Amino acid sequence: MHAEKRVLPYTPEQLFELVRNVENYPEFLPWCQALRIRRREATETGEILVADMVIGFKVFRERFTSRVEAYPTGKDGSTVPRIDVAYTEGPFKFLNNHWVFNAVEGGTEIDFFVDFEFRAKILEKAIGVVFNEAVQKMVNAFETRATKIYGNTN
Repeated sequence: MHAEKRVLPYTPEQLFELVRNVENYPEFLPWCQALRIRRREATETGEILVADMVIGFKVFRERFTSRVEAYPTGKDGSTVPRIDVAYTEGPFKFLNNHWVFNAVEGGTEIDFFVDFEFRAKILEKAIGVVFNEAVQKMVNAFETRATKIYGNTN
């Protein structure tokens, strides 16, 4: 499990869109080799999409499917943009992930959470050793992508 909060100098809407646009992940996200959207549908409060992602790490290459629920104006009465990711198929026993984008002075506080477990013990051992480093690289990749798209505000 990894949870992290980080303040970035961008609006909640900008960061929400950056994370919501999963089709761009192979361009900047470490270990994301390919991504295909199976289905995208609008809902009353946002959008739901189902996507396949191929991840590669050293000699391992795995495909998994997730259901992404994106709420640009909040969920369950909240007004805070949020993205929830639920695993549906692939090499994991489970995978849960969320991004919450809280407006704060100077930008947005990102509340990021991910927890997963692989079915195969060999994958669990290989990834488990570098899990926190891998998640940190992933969050940093989003921050770098935000700077590239929205500019450096410092």
